[in-house]
Amino acid sequence: MSKKENIDNDLKVMRYLHGKQNTNQREMSQSLNISLGKVNYILKALMEKGIIKARNFTSNKNKRAYIYFLTAKGIEEKTKLTLRFFDRKSQEYDKLKQELRDLEKEMQGPNNRKDYE
Repeated sequence: MSKKENIDNDLKVMRYLHGKQNTNQREMSQSLNISLGKVNYILKALMEKGIIKARNFTSNKNKRAYIYFLTAKGIEEKTKLTLRFFDRKSQEYDKLKQELRDLEKEMQGPNNRKDYE
């Protein structure tokens, strides 16, 4: 996986956790369409960086159940990644728009026009 895809997956997980803390890795994997192993890897990496924290549900019978939440550093990092993601997607959109305009001109060129006269 490329660095860009890793950053995008990190952002997906952070955005998901920002909106829904009471979850498990399997649910997160299914919702984000990321493999369970990858979700586990991302969560561990984000915890090591201090971006998210995990706590056990003390009242839950399943002691492997966690609640995940973004730290203050995590919210800051999510904001930075969101801005970079937006900039990148805006540039991709502008480039695609130009390519579509170029294709349209090409299709309307003199060799591709049908004369109905």
